[in-house]
Amino acid sequence: MKIEIWWIGKTFQDFTKKGYDEFLKRIQKFTSVEIVEIADIKGQTNPKSIKNLEAEKILSKLKSDDFLILLDEKGKQFSSVEFADFIQQKDNQAIKKIIFLIGGAYGFDDKIYERANAQLSLSKMTYSHQLIRLIFMEQLYRAYTIIHGFPYHNE
Repeated sequence: MKIEIWWIGKTFQDFTKKGYDEFLKRIQKFTSVEIVEIADIKGQTNPKSIKNLEAEKILSKLKSDDFLILLDEKGKQFSSVEFADFIQQKDNQAIKKIIFLIGGAYGFDDKIYERANAQLSLSKMTYSHQLIRLIFMEQLYRAYTIIHGFPYHNE
């Protein structure tokens, strides 16, 4: 199973980039992972227009068999072990590619919610879109260490 992590906009915080690069390297020991950075919408100030244009970009890149998971505050919350089980279940279901999507500053357009296969929340708290990239990468790495029995996660 291939995993892609898509997000809107460049990472401009150096500490965040260094952190997720490190976790990306670690995750790739377990599975194929790729980061897909979708360019910000320029020249727009209306949040609804921005979300709509972002949705068009995202939908144009998706294939019909891609399993799309939105990182969204309204999504399902898992413990780390439950998230590892979720990843393992998707692998067992022979899903070819999972895309985890981190939205832009204004969230997702309704068209993206309609296309999504699942929604995942990392917390009830709000984090910057820059920081959530690092937090999610750590949790994905943690999930794979749980799946493979590596001594990283402690219960």
